[in-house]
Amino acid sequence: MRWLIDGYNVIRRDPELAQHEARGLEDGRAALLRLVAGAARASGDPFTVVFDGARRAGGGPAGGQVQVVFSRPPETADDVLRRLAAELRSGAVVVSSDRAVRDAAERAGAAAVTAERFVAALEPGDDDDADDPPAPSRGGNPRRPPRAERAARRVLARLRPR
Repeated sequence: MRWLIDGYNVIRRDPELAQHEARGLEDGRAALLRLVAGAARASGDPFTVVFDGARRAGGGPAGGQVQVVFSRPPETADDVLRRLAAELRSGAVVVSSDRAVRDAAERAGAAAVTAERFVAALEPGDDDDADDPPAPSRGGNPRRPPRAERAARRVLARLRPR
């Protein structure tokens, strides 16, 4: 399972990562890459972190199980994420709070989770399902969450140490 991370989206959705970014883009990216490297070690899964624009400063790629990709204008990070999700299909998890990106990933067959749920799943002792609001009723078994929610829970469970 390859994780596709919307880099700046995750940074700007988490208060701690946003504080790092306030000191500079490089600091924000480095903080996110440390977080993702820990998730890669815990899960054993490969991760691709996608950022908008070209790399301007130092700080080489994260290496190992974490790949860093910068979009090339006019392509955006969202475009790269949608393309990778379409290529990898059910072998991918897209992490973004951008609804259009998540919807495109799900249409391609990939799992999709919000940035907030991803970061929360990495916190020690987190029970991801505890704070989730109930899913809206759309018919069918009212006790069974929708398919996308079940997929999100399944992939987030991979982040917990084994």
